[in-house]
Formats: sequence, C-alpha cells, structure tokens
Amino acid sequence: MPINKRHTALSLLFVAGLTAACNPAADGIDPQGKTFDDVAADEVVTLSGTEPFWNLVIEDAQGVWTTPETPSATPFAVTRFAGNNGLGFSGALEGQDFTATLTPGECSDGMSDRRFPYVATIALGDKTLEGCGYTSRQPFTGPDAP
Repeated sequence: MPINKRHTALSLLFVAGLTAACNPAADGIDPQGKTFDDVAADEVVTLSGTEPFWNLVIEDAQGVWTTPETPSATPFAVTRFAGNNGLGFSGALEGQDFTATLTPGECSDGMSDRRFPYVATIALGDKTLEGCGYTSRQPFTGPDAP
C-alpha cells in the first residue's frame, strides 16, 4: 500500500496536537495557542517603573505617560494586542516607536512594600524600561502610599 503524503502530514499534525495537549504550559504560555484574556478591554491598566521613574496609565485606546521630566503627562493613542502570555500596547510617543507589554508574574518595584500581579516592559525608541503593572480589577497589594 503506497504512503499518501497527505495522510502522513495529517498524522504528524495529529500527533503534534496530542503532544501539545498532554504537556503543561511552559512559562505561562498556553500550548494550545490560546490568546491571553486575563485583562478585560474595559480595565484601566497601570504600569510603572523606578530608576528611571516612569508611569503609564492606559484607558480605552489612550495612554498617558509621565516621568519626572514630563510631569504634566503626555497623552497618546495606543493599539492593544494580545499575545499568548500577555498583553501589549503599541503607538508613538513624542515621535518614537512605543511598545508596552504586560505579562503575568509577581513583581516588586523594589522601592515599596507593594506586590504587583504583572511584570511590565516598555520599549521606547532604543530604550528598554522595566517595571510592574496592575489593573483596575487586579490591583497591587500593600500600602496605597508607600
């Protein structure tokens, strides 16, 4: 009986699917490729970092960026996108490409006794900033004013 290439390919896909279904998620990545949906579209997302200090609040399709150098806040449009293990926002801030990512994981800002449910990473132009994040439904724990 000759081997049908289509059947062979389908068999390999089936075996790969079974293997993925049997293995637990590694590093929080869903082996089924499910899109991250732990943050609802209507939640306000706050990301912040220290050294250098920065803060980003995202509500609807707008981000508001503040730093010690720009304390008056700079609003800008963002586009939300969900990945396999997190949430991202992209846009342009003061003429530079901007991407913010929010991934699950306990985070500490190192400056307070707060614990955050998300790790935050900002790519702004050629800079990478790291920090923590929370949402209006998934707040930080610890003191309100450190």
